[in-house]
Amino acid sequence: MESERYSMSFTTGGLYYQESVKIAELYLELGDWNIVRAEVVSKNLLQSRRQNTLRRVCSEIISRLKQLAISELELLIDSNPQEQNYILWLAVCRRYKFIGDFGREVLRERYLSMKTDIHYEDYEYYFNKKSEFHPELNDLSPATRYKLRQIVFKMLKETEILSAEKVINPVVFSRRFLESIPKEKWEDILFFPAQESDLRHIF
Repeated sequence: MESERYSMSFTTGGLYYQESVKIAELYLELGDWNIVRAEVVSKNLLQSRRQNTLRRVCSEIISRLKQLAISELELLIDSNPQEQNYILWLAVCRRYKFIGDFGREVLRERYLSMKTDIHYEDYEYYFNKKSEFHPELNDLSPATRYKLRQIVFKMLKETEILSAEKVINPVVFSRRFLESIPKEKWEDILFFPAQESDLRHIF
């Protein structure tokens, strides 16, 4: 039985692409997340109209970026948009085990099984299956459950891992992307729909 509780606090936003790159740049300059947080909030670097929203979004982004190694953060601020999105998906999957498990167990497995699309029904099946071992999922209201599903699919579309028609786009990693991931984190590549032949050389 799975004992680790799922954190399900990803109820707003999406990948936060531009905001994440900006905050990552600031961290690599300042080297302290607390200072970064204070700088973002005091100068409203995310250009939010409301202070509460600014603080919430800043905290959410930092909680994700903290999952990344320095080499991954460096790639995030100095790469093409596609790889930047992949790094952000990697961060989200590490931050939220529920999403990471969805990437491994549903997204990637469907791709490897030659099922080229993924739909809400696949997500609901996954959610219901996980709720058998994670009672915290049963405590979510229908509205929150709906919102979480929307956010997961929104992020997948923002990464372009999933098309607007919910077709899975296979991921091909550059050498630079693979080299940015610490060896002890290599299995996190399984969050992505990629061919076994593309991964075999790194395990």
